[in-house]
Amino acid sequence: MQEKVITLATPIFFLLIFIEYLVGVLRRRNTYRLNDAINSLSLGVLSQVSGVFLQLVRIGIYAWMVEHVALFTLSRDSIWVWIWALLIYDFCYYWLHRMGHEVNVLWAAHVVHHQSEQYNLTTALRQTSSGAILGWIFYLPMALLGFPVEVFAIVALIDLLYQFWVHTEQVGRLGWFDRVFVSPSNHRVHHGVNDIYLDKNYGGILILWDRLFGTFIEERDDEKIVYGTRSPLRSWNPFLANLEVYKAISVDAWRTSRLRDKLKIWIAPPGWRPQDVAAKWPSSPFDIDRPLYDPALNRAELVYCIVQFAAVLQVTTHFLLEYATMSFAERAGYALWLAAGLWIVGGLLERRASYVALEAVRLTGTAAGVLATGLWFGDVLLPLWVQFSIVGFAACSLLSLWLIFKQSLSTHGYFSHQ
Repeated sequence: MQEKVITLATPIFFLLIFIEYLVGVLRRRNTYRLNDAINSLSLGVLSQVSGVFLQLVRIGIYAWMVEHVALFTLSRDSIWVWIWALLIYDFCYYWLHRMGHEVNVLWAAHVVHHQSEQYNLTTALRQTSSGAILGWIFYLPMALLGFPVEVFAIVALIDLLYQFWVHTEQVGRLGWFDRVFVSPSNHRVHHGVNDIYLDKNYGGILILWDRLFGTFIEERDDEKIVYGTRSPLRSWNPFLANLEVYKAISVDAWRTSRLRDKLKIWIAPPGWRPQDVAAKWPSSPFDIDRPLYDPALNRAELVYCIVQFAAVLQVTTHFLLEYATMSFAERAGYALWLAAGLWIVGGLLERRASYVALEAVRLTGTAAGVLATGLWFGDVLLPLWVQFSIVGFAACSLLSLWLIFKQSLSTHGYFSHQ
């Protein structure tokens, strides 16, 4: 259900993103870079696609708990059940969010949301693809209390949708509202890597939890917020974004000689490393004044990436609305095709030569598959005009790819590995 609601709300998200961009331009306080925005949106799309395969974890376990071990039977028809459900969900979310900053394996999932060095509404849509694997644990109290599955799913969606609007620099302080609710000012602090702001303001809807548990701090006029993470990603690769911390933990766990440290590193705070590993492979020091990651593209290259991302985004809408009618194999194939498109667009944004060839293979394979079968994923029989449209788009994209990126085919150094 969540995937379909988010899909239907997407036009509203994009309208608000456009409005925020216009306001920023008019105020001469633009907070957008197109490459960063595309990367954040790509991670949001990937999160929704992966969510289709993690529903059993996210909702299935909860439903089983309600049915078999719930202490009470609560009615979905009671307004008080809904009010308490939202309040308790937000409390559980606070602890999930807080532990996501204090436990390495949970940070590995949550880090995706913090990687952007910009702060705008696209950052809100930048979500993890692995959070559901362990995140369900924190909502078991609601299942034990007997909140119905439908109530849990809807209040979870309300909590998630609320958090969209707080990801902006265009809204200032809001007086009393900042003292009770999570607001743009409060949440800007949460995304800061400054020493004073680090690991603060975890609330989803209510900032009262942070005030109660000592993790609240106000935004300060004398301390400009710097966004991102203390180990910058320096990539537009959505797979690397999701796997970077898992990879770093796994490598350190393999390298350390002590069994205790091999286990401890998964539950230790982010940044902790075994002593023997840190001595032999020291981490790079954190530099808050580091330059932004911003590989230069010319206008034609950027437009090509925007068009291809928009095409993948549009097709993702079909996947999210129709996946329930597909077999697992059809869903998996469709999801891999979508993920490949997002991955390749990220590579082109990084100006990596090998991705030009991969893009050509993707476009050619898509057109060939449609021409050979007349079908789309899920055994959807395409009308002739749709087949011609897909093949025509692929052909035009191939020609554009050649004209825009042809220098990379003759000059290996045209794309730099940054």
